[in-house]
Amino acid sequence: MKSVRRRGAARPVAAALAAGLLAMGAIATAGPAAAEDAPQNTQSMQNTPQNAGGASATLGKLTVSDWVTVESPQKGPVRAGLFTMDVDKGGSLQTYCIDINTGTVEGAHYKEAGWRESSLQGNADAGRIRWILQNSYPQVNDLTALAQKAGVGSLDDRQAAAGTQVAIWRYSDHAKVKAVSPAAQKLADYLYDHAENQDEPGASLSLTPPAVSGRPGRRLGPVTVHTKADSVTLTPGPEAASRGVRVTDKNGKPVKTTADGGQLFFQVPAGAADGAASITASATTKVPVGRVLTGDGIRTQTMVLAGSSDGSVTANATVTWAKQGPAPAVSAKRDCARGGVEITVDNRGDRPFGYRIAGRKHTVAAGRSETTLVKVGEDQNYKIGVTGPGGLDRTFTGVLDCRTGIAAPAPTGEALVTQAGRGGTGSTGGSGTDGRPLAQTGGGSTAPLIAGVGGALIAAGGAVVFLLRRKRTAAGK
Repeated sequence: MKSVRRRGAARPVAAALAAGLLAMGAIATAGPAAAEDAPQNTQSMQNTPQNAGGASATLGKLTVSDWVTVESPQKGPVRAGLFTMDVDKGGSLQTYCIDINTGTVEGAHYKEAGWRESSLQGNADAGRIRWILQNSYPQVNDLTALAQKAGVGSLDDRQAAAGTQVAIWRYSDHAKVKAVSPAAQKLADYLYDHAENQDEPGASLSLTPPAVSGRPGRRLGPVTVHTKADSVTLTPGPEAASRGVRVTDKNGKPVKTTADGGQLFFQVPAGAADGAASITASATTKVPVGRVLTGDGIRTQTMVLAGSSDGSVTANATVTWAKQGPAPAVSAKRDCARGGVEITVDNRGDRPFGYRIAGRKHTVAAGRSETTLVKVGEDQNYKIGVTGPGGLDRTFTGVLDCRTGIAAPAPTGEALVTQAGRGGTGSTGGSGTDGRPLAQTGGGSTAPLIAGVGGALIAAGGAVVFLLRRKRTAAGK
């Protein structure tokens, strides 16, 4: 009889575990939904990847480092110092870490981001981190002069890198960490004590807004270029050429290159059928010191830029047009301060536009814009679909990595916060204890998987306990 009872109990246990594992996947994803209404026209929104602009790079190895000891938030020795990154299409970066508890994933792809899109959001000491980067190695490569400022006899590159990383971690993670080398520790103390607040650096290259819309036969825009490069090359997408769309300045003159502050317009032929087109801006420049790089679709340690060669940077913008009715432009941006992804729909048409975000209905009035916050769990992969009439079908994906330390659980339900933009202007968003190091300078890279599975199993475990209690109660009767 006991064996029979065990098999009977195993069935609900297995079911609960399966349900828990399925729930784990569902929590992390907000999928696209079908359009609410039948298409009103033949407009096709291309699924062009949303590129906020800047450098894209692949993480290499920890190249210049020395030992440090972490006392909290985790304990043990780690190697700390400079990483190298290879920029897509040419160039290299040097970076330090700003999330001591998260392990690096060698070979992970990264994208340049602003402080508001990273764990530096809300950190009152972010500007001091930039000061440290500007006033220490490798920006200051005269190690004799740096040693004199720090009050030590001498510094080599490993001590300089480790001391700089220790000072950064004290501000980025508020960690208790100490360099093993006395010289590196004195440098860390000097940098920490003398750091001053600095302004956030601008992007190496960005286009704002990243999406515009309107009527064919007009110049649609403007899209403004922001960059540190001397010159920016403009390359229309293949759909622009096939539809006769030209990129011009405010006077209608075609442009192929521009510079910082340049305003771009899309000249759409008057007879063009409803549609969409894109443009890629590219340049060669250095990435400003203090810019952040976050994992591209993968949870990996966030990096902060310490040095850069001249490298390739890009940014994209899209245009959509319709002869009549609504004319929507869709863009997305991570907002770490609010814990989610902002989806902005700007309607430059003459009728309201009904659409769905992750299956939920929204409507933006003619001549207005609407920004919706889609809540996303910390360190969770997200997939947010935006669908609507006229063939609108966009999907925005990524990982929300906004905090240092242990990942927060995903939200139990998808909270949406809507803000109506002003009419006529829009509101688009401008170490182990055995002496061996942990995964480079943080926890192991399998932590997100373990945390996700653990969360699902905890939820499933609760269901198991409930089912077993019910079975025992029934047996007692």
